[in-house]
Amino acid sequence: MAIEPREIKQLDDATLRIIWSDDRECVFVASTLRRACPCAQCVNEWTGERTLKPQTISDDLQINDVSVVGRYALNFRWSDGHETGIYSFRYLRELCEQ
Repeated sequence: MAIEPREIKQLDDATLRIIWSDDRECVFVASTLRRACPCAQCVNEWTGERTLKPQTISDDLQINDVSVVGRYALNFRWSDGHETGIYSFRYLRELCEQ
């Protein structure tokens, strides 16, 4: 069974909250999400190795915009200009459970 978000809310410039259909609440900090970006610029597509160096992401990073992609993911526009990551709901839930 796929667990989908019931509510997605940006709480402030650097915090996002998702309440899931099973009532689990996850609060994400922008810099942590940015460091986990799954896009091809941040992860080697062939090896799965993370190429983004976490220390290059400021703890003060902000979410400039968040949008829903289809019915399966979110896309963020970060204050560092990065905007190519597509975070599937499944991936976001996995990040929440870690």
